[in-house]
Amino acid sequence: MKQGFMNRPKGRIDAARVDATSEDDIRRQAGEDELLALRDVAEFTRNVRRRLGLTQKEFARRIHVSLDTIRNWEQGRRYPTGAAKALLIILDKAPEVGLSALR
Repeated sequence: MKQGFMNRPKGRIDAARVDATSEDDIRRQAGEDELLALRDVAEFTRNVRRRLGLTQKEFARRIHVSLDTIRNWEQGRRYPTGAAKALLIILDKAPEVGLSALR
């Protein structure tokens, strides 16, 4: 038998808390989440570079971006998107393949 939304058993959601959440609360939480995501990306980028045994300057040269870009990624001021993000994932999972493709 199919249960409707209204007939579902209560879960772990505090309905009163959800109802009391304002748009400002949501915006503030989204900003906090963004900062945490930037920190995670910064750490991921730094870890990939270090596992490759490269300095920031060498890493920037190898992946064809500026040194400032690497610094910004690793300090959480910016994050890689698109092709740069894909490249970092490849370098994390298959470093030799990624580096050989960049020669």
